[in-house]
Amino acid sequence: MIRILNVYFPARTLLLGVSEVLLVCLTFTLAVFVRMGHDADLLFAYEHGLAKIGLVASTYLLCMYYLDLYESRVLGNPHEVLTRQLQVLGLGSVMLAILYYFYPETQLGRGVFLIGLLLMIPILILWRKAFRRFVKSPRLSEKTLIVGHGPLAEALTREVRMRPELGLDIVGWVDASKNGFAMDSLPFLGELSELPAVARRQKVERFVIALEDRRGNLPIEDLLALQSVGATVQQGADLYESVTGKIPLNSLRRGWLLFSSSSHASRKFLLLKQAFSLLLSWFGLLASFPVLVLIAIAIKLDSKGPIFYCQKRVGKNGKEFTLYKFRTMIDGADSDGQHRPAQTNDDRFTRVGRWLRRTRFDEVPQMFNILRGDMDFVGPRPFVPSQELECARQIPFYSQRWAVKPGVTGWAQINHGYCASIEDNIEKAAYDLYYIKHMSIGLDLFILFRTVKTVLLARGSR
Repeated sequence: MIRILNVYFPARTLLLGVSEVLLVCLTFTLAVFVRMGHDADLLFAYEHGLAKIGLVASTYLLCMYYLDLYESRVLGNPHEVLTRQLQVLGLGSVMLAILYYFYPETQLGRGVFLIGLLLMIPILILWRKAFRRFVKSPRLSEKTLIVGHGPLAEALTREVRMRPELGLDIVGWVDASKNGFAMDSLPFLGELSELPAVARRQKVERFVIALEDRRGNLPIEDLLALQSVGATVQQGADLYESVTGKIPLNSLRRGWLLFSSSSHASRKFLLLKQAFSLLLSWFGLLASFPVLVLIAIAIKLDSKGPIFYCQKRVGKNGKEFTLYKFRTMIDGADSDGQHRPAQTNDDRFTRVGRWLRRTRFDEVPQMFNILRGDMDFVGPRPFVPSQELECARQIPFYSQRWAVKPGVTGWAQINHGYCASIEDNIEKAAYDLYYIKHMSIGLDLFILFRTVKTVLLARGSR
């Protein structure tokens, strides 16, 4: 795993992305020589040919990212990969056509572009097939042993097996004793005292520590000896975080609070984060003002009731504040005080409200909350007090979400979507705690970039 902007990416997936950019650049460079022959040097020397090819490659890479061609759930499905590759070719070509219409000076030329496209299609399809074989090859995977068993070990095994691009082949687990425990069909290879023998027999290269009780159980001397000859020893919780982007709530210890609290965020960072949120909010409100006026008129014409929906939410340090949104439901939909989660085809939605939720325009008035200091642009999603208190009673460490200002968007929103049950809130809390632990300007920028993708593809909205 490679860490960029406090987000972990599989090295093989990054390699795939870089290689595909290079392949697109090479195919269009070849197309230039095929189409122009000896005059190709003129394009590169006097017409910024490399920059134009880079623009084409960047456009197709952006389309591949936005159509999830680097996501685990898509990488392992050959039919889905092929379908989305064809969608990328169509979408990328349309985007470039629009760009060339408004900025003709960026064009490569019709003949060059057509030849490059015809070369690129089979090359990218064949390269994806080769990459899939590469990531699934046991010979090229790192033999991994789980030291310990329990909820964390089980969750790790499940997550790693779902992501062959990680290059980890979990061969089994060892612990103080088996005790009749079966772990996701993973074989028990021996007791902790047998660790060196198991490592030699299985040719283990990575040891993941997932012991539930380490007092006097962790074979430190054996692990140090194995590490000295090139093996990797890694904390199970750290691997789980890097693979999933969330905190393993079921295996957290109280001491975690001492080392990952948001109080470690520097004052300089918090001031910079607030300034960035304020600047972005002012710009957003000014740029969208004409649209906001039209939305307000549409809401008034569509149904009776106020334009804005105001609701108490829980913010930083558990302090309540009033959150503003455009009204999307019929007036008095929750007058009984029961805040029922919205459903996909909820009959409480107005006609305009359904469109607002799908496009996320109902969230825009929250920029006023940012200007008032109630929220930041990026942070955990705030909920109503009754829901927050219920979650705090049922979910470990849930109240740590209140250590930072809530946000209009956040790490949990882009990774999980809408919350409709306690299980959803458990999942979201795990993502929120990861954000609080790793919060940085770089991570905020990445979340905003991913938010654009979520909004454009209308994901997670109800």
